[in-house]
Amino acid sequence: MIKIFMLLCLLFLVSSGFVNGSIKKEKDHGIKLFVLKKGDLTLKVTNWGATLVSLILPDKNGKLGDIVLGYDNLKTYTNDTSYFGATVGRVANRIGGAQFTLNGTLYKLIANEGNNTLHGGTRGFSDVLWKVEKYVKEGDRPLVIFSYHSFDGEEGFPGDLKVTVSYILGKDSLTIIMKAKALDKPTPVNLVNHAYWNLGNHNSGNTLDEVVQIFGTKITLIDNNLIPTGKFSSVKGTPYDFLKPEIVGKRINQLPKTNGYDINYVLNKGKDKNEALKVAAIVMDKKSGRVMKLSTNAPGLQFYSANFVKNEKGKCGFVYQPRSALCLESQAFPDSVNHPNFPSTIVTKEKPYKHVMLLKFSTKVPRAFSQF
Repeated sequence: MIKIFMLLCLLFLVSSGFVNGSIKKEKDHGIKLFVLKKGDLTLKVTNWGATLVSLILPDKNGKLGDIVLGYDNLKTYTNDTSYFGATVGRVANRIGGAQFTLNGTLYKLIANEGNNTLHGGTRGFSDVLWKVEKYVKEGDRPLVIFSYHSFDGEEGFPGDLKVTVSYILGKDSLTIIMKAKALDKPTPVNLVNHAYWNLGNHNSGNTLDEVVQIFGTKITLIDNNLIPTGKFSSVKGTPYDFLKPEIVGKRINQLPKTNGYDINYVLNKGKDKNEALKVAAIVMDKKSGRVMKLSTNAPGLQFYSANFVKNEKGKCGFVYQPRSALCLESQAFPDSVNHPNFPSTIVTKEKPYKHVMLLKFSTKVPRAFSQF
């Protein structure tokens, strides 16, 4: 029996693409899986779209579970339309009219959502193979660094761009660092990690009972095409008010236009101006006891409740449905390049881009969440 069990484990590791520290090359695609381990945390990522595939960690009873939605087969990510775990760019979120003017030049982009550009176009950074710059599986600082060279004119964007994404695993944390450097022309950049989180486990159903706190007093108002109008609105007294911890499903049905949450929050500035990162959001799953705290240096946070995920066959054959996860995407404001009053997203040779996400995990209930 022991030999049979060991053989089954070996077959599982082979099918996952990782055996004895080696990397399995997926047929015809060059897609590889990378596993990082630190304490009780195990992270899996792939070089296709610099995508976060899996994060396994214990619940309050010590039982391990995967809290990221995704697929078993890496090739499935090449046909994914939900951006599961992907690094999204060159400009994440939406650009109205699929165009913008920069330094007097009109740039017309590839429209892939009606008349607008979404998540970088038809072939954004989520749909390309990234180069592996460094890989450390275990030890004091497990990490993997991916890089991608975006060429001048790709999806209509100006200038050559060197991009890197680093995943760094800590004992109770995951740090994602996204950098970009313009090699010649100025260009807009807004890189986002599009992980779908379900702290109860990826296959635990909807997230309507999860409790969320978002540290943003305003949202960017949007039109019927989800393009920002350029105006801001206070969240107080609205379904978007998560200034104090609140259950996700309590007011979600008051948002019929988007079938749930899909809005950019203007994050509050940190209390200490010398601190590089500020707390953006905290999420708690009552049943598992897991808590996730996101800190970032980005000005905005897209809160999305997986409204349009429907009948999506994911890991272990589980079928994901609407509201089965939460996306907490720290970012620049959507369509910033067309709104001078928004923080600039323009990157130059002299002004590189750096976006940091620090995700900390625990099973200790924050004091503000104790009533739940």
